[in-house]
Amino acid sequence: MFNKIANVLSIVSFIMVASMSGTAYYAYKFVTSEQFKTRVMNEVLDNVSTLMPKVLDNAIPETTQPFPLPKK
Repeated sequence: MFNKIANVLSIVSFIMVASMSGTAYYAYKFVTSEQFKTRVMNEVLDNVSTLMPKVLDNAIPETTQPFPLPKK
């Protein structure tokens, strides 16, 4: 009886390890692919381009004052 249980657990363990290894391989190939790099760069550039005008509007003053000349 114990032998059958051990065999079933061994098979289940093998299936789990094989599926995790396959998933890790697929994830590694996906993350290192050129399409993933392009997709991430496009997403970052889209987010940055929408934020930049707001940041620049807050940072650049409407008018500037002339600087006083140093006294000799």
